[in-house]
Amino acid sequence: MNKVIMETDIKEYPLYARGKVRDVYDLDDKLLIVTTDRISAFDVVLPDGIPGKGEVLTQMSLFWFDLLKGVIKSHLITADVDEYPENLSKYRDILEGRSMLVVKAERVDIECVVRGYISGTIWRELSEARQKGINEVHGFAFPPDLRESEKMPSPIFTPSTKAESGHDENISFNEMVDMVGKETAELCRSKSIEIYMRAAEYAWGKGIIIADTKFEFGYRDGEFIVIDEVLSPDSSRFWPRSDYEPGRSQSSFDKQIIRDYLAESGWAKKPPAPRLPGEIIMKSAAKYREVADLLTGK
Repeated sequence: MNKVIMETDIKEYPLYARGKVRDVYDLDDKLLIVTTDRISAFDVVLPDGIPGKGEVLTQMSLFWFDLLKGVIKSHLITADVDEYPENLSKYRDILEGRSMLVVKAERVDIECVVRGYISGTIWRELSEARQKGINEVHGFAFPPDLRESEKMPSPIFTPSTKAESGHDENISFNEMVDMVGKETAELCRSKSIEIYMRAAEYAWGKGIIIADTKFEFGYRDGEFIVIDEVLSPDSSRFWPRSDYEPGRSQSSFDKQIIRDYLAESGWAKKPPAPRLPGEIIMKSAAKYREVADLLTGK
């Protein structure tokens, strides 16, 4: 079993940020991002990590950064530890496979969500609206016969505020324009949809449906780039094509196994979270590895 990395302590550089999954260090003009094996559910970081999760997320982002470089540049400088500052070499065992050096960017503080299939919260909201005779959610009108998990006529862009903790809040595109300006908002929307369609086409050929995903963007010397992670099981809803059937919820390659276990455990979805059984941990680790293998072939 892989050693589980729950937290890092790189003493040579100040901690820039510690999120639900990533530890980020400030290297003056660059950032070092280390993806740990932490996992959250219902906006709470759990006490148990998932073996190899940080490596899977990192390698998938590196794969997509390369595949999509013709669509948009990323913040990546290198993920080769040999090219890191020499004083980081002592941390090779921690950094290898789960870290990357990136440029600092001026972040656009919006979660850019693209949905190609109707599922999750937006399906629940549409179902509630239909009970009131309304077939519209977030300003989008949907076909009256659209079923759960069905592919929508075209992908939709549903931005949200970016919360460091707790829930992100859905906002309209006009609200996004007010927050970040028209040019940036339109760039976020057009590039999000373009990336999604390119990735969805690729994934379809690998037997995977990308139901929805989210991106983060920023500016580096005036250039619009994609930052953070892209198209991982933490930021995307991946479904196996072989099991796909509209009209119901779908099996998925993500932490749904953990969510289901916690929902059935009686936990109140507030800290502290309960420990996870070993069987749930290993099943989750296998799901992360499986989708990475299918999509990247590595």
